[in-house]
Amino acid sequence: MAATTREKPREEAGPKPKSRYLTGSPEQERQLQEGFVVANKTRINKPGATLLTRNHEIIKRWAEQRGAVPATVPGTEHDQHLGVLRFDFPGYGGRGLQHVSWEEWFKAFDERHLAFIYQETKTDGTPSNFYRFDSPEREEA
Repeated sequence: MAATTREKPREEAGPKPKSRYLTGSPEQERQLQEGFVVANKTRINKPGATLLTRNHEIIKRWAEQRGAVPATVPGTEHDQHLGVLRFDFPGYGGRGLQHVSWEEWFKAFDERHLAFIYQETKTDGTPSNFYRFDSPEREEA
């Protein structure tokens, strides 16, 4: 009985991003820089929608509307660069966070090619503090 071989599937041009949110497409990158992208199949910005952006003005406005300030986790810095980026929200116990300037924070954000993933509101329409960062280099668990 002869062994059969299967052809390997063709790989698409360029490396695939490892992120579930970031496609790596030039169109998505343009949208992320100019504004935001809705991260759901309907592409509708409705209450509770997950949004993505790299736009500094949108990120800063979102944080300031919630009283949050840019921060980092002390002890996570490396090579004189900021370590883990966070926001310190008033009343949420950010005692372990170190406040930094927006300039420093955005410098680290841009150097790491991060995208800001966030919600404006929860599904019930109340303001949401949900956020996280994503990167094309990040492995999804």
